[in-house]
Amino acid sequence: MQQVDFTTLTAACCELRSQWLPARIEQVVQQDRFTVYMALRTLDHRGWLSLSWHPQAARICMGTPPPKGADTFTFSQQLRHQLNGLALIAVEPIADWERVIDLQIGQRPQAPVDWHVYVEIMGKYSNVILTNGENRIVTAAHQVSAQQSSVRPIQTGDLYQPPPHLTDPIPTLSESFDHWQRQVSLVPGPLKQNLLKTYRGLSSALVLSMLSSIHLQPDRSTETLQETDWQRLFQVWQDWLSALESQSFTPGWCSSGGYTVLGWDITRPAADTQTLLDDYYCQQLGEQVFKQLRHQLQQKVKGHLKKFNTKAKTFQDQLKASDTAETYREKADLLMAHLHEWQVGMKTLTLTDFESGEPRTLTLNPEKNAVQNAQAWYKRHQKLKRSRAQVQPLLEEVLSEVAYLEQVEASIQQLEQFEDAADLLTLHDIRDELILQNYFPKLEYRKEAPPEIPFYQYQSPSGWELLIGRNNRQNDLLTFRTAATYDLWFHTQEIPGSHVLLRLEAGSIAEPEDMQFAANMAAYYSRARQSHQVPVIYTESKNVYKPKGAKPGMVIYKHEQVIWGQPQSVKDQVHGSGTG
Repeated sequence: MQQVDFTTLTAACCELRSQWLPARIEQVVQQDRFTVYMALRTLDHRGWLSLSWHPQAARICMGTPPPKGADTFTFSQQLRHQLNGLALIAVEPIADWERVIDLQIGQRPQAPVDWHVYVEIMGKYSNVILTNGENRIVTAAHQVSAQQSSVRPIQTGDLYQPPPHLTDPIPTLSESFDHWQRQVSLVPGPLKQNLLKTYRGLSSALVLSMLSSIHLQPDRSTETLQETDWQRLFQVWQDWLSALESQSFTPGWCSSGGYTVLGWDITRPAADTQTLLDDYYCQQLGEQVFKQLRHQLQQKVKGHLKKFNTKAKTFQDQLKASDTAETYREKADLLMAHLHEWQVGMKTLTLTDFESGEPRTLTLNPEKNAVQNAQAWYKRHQKLKRSRAQVQPLLEEVLSEVAYLEQVEASIQQLEQFEDAADLLTLHDIRDELILQNYFPKLEYRKEAPPEIPFYQYQSPSGWELLIGRNNRQNDLLTFRTAATYDLWFHTQEIPGSHVLLRLEAGSIAEPEDMQFAANMAAYYSRARQSHQVPVIYTESKNVYKPKGAKPGMVIYKHEQVIWGQPQSVKDQVHGSGTG
């Protein structure tokens, strides 16, 4: 993940100063343990300033509003208590070429500074610290004790001390080409490493972008550079410094998947630096959390499925054994009918079977007489009959749990990769469902209300709306709240998958291509996604019912018909036109 460097931070703060000063602080909300949001209002607009001390994504930028929910963090409560209603009057670096920004806050514009919020953008050492006007620390996002760091402890009540100053030379526009070249090539080595070690203010992403713009390899040795290479490199070096001095930036997306604010190798421009940073880090962090949560849910569901499948196998084996109950009764009846043929000490006794007329050899316990052997078989017969009566409902219960977990597993598998915020919200929804079903440990805090997630939405060939549930909660909502009388309901036959609804108007009849399209989509949003043909049932939505006490997403239906879905035929349409 690309980190905010000095150049990007300068561009972001330049925009903040020009567009968001002065501003009234109306609200402070903490989204997670790494990000706090300030609601700012100017004479022209209102927005949210995000301050993040995330180890890989520390940043300061205007961004999307935080999600609604309970804020239980002490840090945001302290910021809210001290800063609500005050004015943000300045956004300044604490020193030249430092990645620490001082948000200065007072009663009103042009008033004395009463509070400082220091935003330190320093990788894993990033922090956000609130001090009073005398620079005494009031609170910090991450407090550091003297035992943790003897160089720079950060504790409430201490005088704020800035991070240790950098010692590398400061790059300047006035530096001559010859001096700059000597500095960079003093110790021969890879070009990228030499640039990073020689001057401050550079980052790996910046140097790579700089070298890519003039087609120089980052691992190329300084000894192999021609004079023209040095000249081209010095020119982009000067361009970089000129942009910083004039505060003229060109934000955009790069072909590498990262971003730049200098216009080099841009494949798609961004509206401004604020939008660029917010989009990039929301996407990157969302993808990171998505992968972690998806893996966590998959492992949890997989573990429960393994346990229930083992139980089911045990119960099935017991039922299979109970199938032999009649055999024990037949043996007992046969022996009781021929008691006169039994002799003391017998281990086997061959008798003529009642039904087949064939010889049948009975294995006896020589320590028991004939009646006792028969009684033992009668007892075994009764025990196996009782076992079937007890085990059958247990097996049905376990198989019901397996069917439910396989449905959850299919919902998780459908989310193959992170595309937008709705994908992550869908996983959160699945996690909350598993918590309610006691399959997942309870969270330390609960959201006030789950956000509404849109269904997957498509259009059939004739223009009818097609809605698809993302998870079990949405499946229930789609089938029992959204569906109208004339809508058609689709689902893969005996295969875990999403509920699909083809919405029709009263008196309308779906064309064969609409039906096929809906079946193809139902097959695609199921566990059988990789198959070529999948049986899909459909019926009117009024014929779908939820049994009393059934788990989320589990339904029964009647008057269904079967159509064969072809999931591979809609693969491109799914990735190209699905909307939420």
